[in-house]
Amino acid sequence: MELFIRKIWKIWLLASLSLGLAPFLPEPHVWGKIRWIAGGAVGMSTLDWLDFLFHGAPWVLLITSIILIATRK
Repeated sequence: MELFIRKIWKIWLLASLSLGLAPFLPEPHVWGKIRWIAGGAVGMSTLDWLDFLFHGAPWVLLITSIILIATRK
């Protein structure tokens, strides 16, 4: 699994820039969710949390692949 994540970092980058930020206006969607959570997540439903995970997953995979590439021996 580690090799798989490390090898396709370009796909994670593309997914992060497209799916991870969509919709782009008025602000990136995942950024709005992060601000909402930082503000206490008042009023967030289960659907909002799943939406946050859906838009945040490409970022987690991209960061993981970058760390794996950087620490490769």
